[in-house]
Amino acid sequence: MNQSNCMVAQSGGPTAAINASLAGVISGIKKSGKYDTCYGAINGILGILNERYLNLSQMIPDEKNLNRLKVTPAMYLGSCRHKLPDYKDDDSAYVFIFNQFAKLNIKAFFYIGGNDSMDTVLKLSDYAAKIKSDIRIIGVPKTIDNDLCMIDHTPGFGSAAKYIASTMLEIAHDTFIYAVKSVTIVEIMGRDAGWLTAASALARNDYNTAPHFIYLPEVAFDKEQFLTDIRNKLKTLNNVIVAVSEGIRDKNGDYITASKAVADQFGHQQLSGAGKALEFLVKENIGVKVRSIEINVLQRCASHLASATDQSEAFALGEHAVLLAEEGVTASMVTLTRTSNTPYAVAYDHAPIRGIANEAKSIPREWINAHGNDIRQELYNYLYPLIQGEVSLTYQNGVPVYMPVPHLKPDHVS
Repeated sequence: MNQSNCMVAQSGGPTAAINASLAGVISGIKKSGKYDTCYGAINGILGILNERYLNLSQMIPDEKNLNRLKVTPAMYLGSCRHKLPDYKDDDSAYVFIFNQFAKLNIKAFFYIGGNDSMDTVLKLSDYAAKIKSDIRIIGVPKTIDNDLCMIDHTPGFGSAAKYIASTMLEIAHDTFIYAVKSVTIVEIMGRDAGWLTAASALARNDYNTAPHFIYLPEVAFDKEQFLTDIRNKLKTLNNVIVAVSEGIRDKNGDYITASKAVADQFGHQQLSGAGKALEFLVKENIGVKVRSIEINVLQRCASHLASATDQSEAFALGEHAVLLAEEGVTASMVTLTRTSNTPYAVAYDHAPIRGIANEAKSIPREWINAHGNDIRQELYNYLYPLIQGEVSLTYQNGVPVYMPVPHLKPDHVS
């Protein structure tokens, strides 16, 4: 029999929901009946270049394993941050990849990832068009940064936002117990877009108004105005809590950091120390008790605080990607559109990858207050539905049980 198979891989930064999308792809393939075997490439596109594959049809054989995969954080298949060259400059990697597809009789390739991963989808799609390949290439979105275009919000963001909101509320409880003047600065991931930092506002309730200020990359940061904001708030409060994106910049576009930023191979600045820089600024100019907290990677894989909404949407996007491939769609990313906010509802579709790869979605300026130090109700209303619902986990010896990943060890033979 002439088998028709497919392949899936994951790339970029981890999230609490990216394996739900992988589970969705696997589920969609089983329902489809069109593909005999689903292969998983280990460590993204590098898995193909290094010929490292898993037979996911055998490894995830039943609902029990599929459900455990859904709640497992980070990438079950591993990840990479590998930038493919332009095939017009060097097509050797493309020739090898498509020879691998032919060898394994791959008819559909699903790549789960963020903006840089969609760049890979675009390049593979362009090369496929050039050689007139009939392989369907579909991007499945994820990123805690929520900065992909042509989609209302990205899987992984809702769970990270839930973690940020929960952590901010707990920081507030920790801080409020001391009857001394203090400033707490919480640095949150967000190089170019402040979606995650904005989600800290979801911690506010009938007794908690923290964070008292929110500073985002979408608005130029003014150090003097920041100090004025803090001094004024300290007149009425003992404890001031600030949420700040790691990527805040001044009016000249320079990052506010405590250390020099370096760039990765995609040209992204690897930032560190915005919170620490502001801590020093408060300490030197206001002289109250001050500390900075860098949440850093903790928000990415906190499956114990995952959003059920986020996980179910991630799974549905994976399943929908398979439907698109069956329909002959290629060079596209699967999308979701919010059709209603009250009650919250979404619809699934797709968009051409060319309008998505290497683009970034920022928070609309009108969703940020005039002073640039807080969000407006419109942004709160956008964020609120995304963190709803709790995910049920299985525990053993007091900790969650996830899918084991021995295949990601360097000495593992696949």
